[in-house]
Amino acid sequence: QVRLVEFGGGFVQAGDSVRLSCVASGRIFSDSLPGWFRQAPGKEREFVAVVGWRDASPLYADSVKGRFTIYRDDANDTVVYLQMNNLNPEDTVLYYCATTSFSQFGSRSSRDFASWGQGTLVTVST
Repeated sequence: QVRLVEFGGGFVQAGDSVRLSCVASGRIFSDSLPGWFRQAPGKEREFVAVVGWRDASPLYADSVKGRFTIYRDDANDTVVYLQMNNLNPEDTVLYYCATTSFSQFGSRSSRDFASWGQGTLVTVST
């Protein structure tokens, strides 16, 4: 079982950039596919991004495409990042790191992601 911990949330202004980190312990990310979800109060958890696999590029939600980038730490198989640029107040939510299996690559459903972090809050002010 992978244990995930997110870092990097905080208060920023609209237009700013933030990089979130997800650190895994236990099984490393080479055995699974890490991704990010987010959830606003009273709403369902929403897919944000998942790393690419084999020849496939990373997948992104339409709402973040072109602004967010997910990538692994090449030197450390236990870390994955979410670079978030040009943030707006609608990005103010709790961000979760999660992992899915290789066989589930392409799924944007939270039900297909087995391990979850505790979340980190990003607050974007106007």
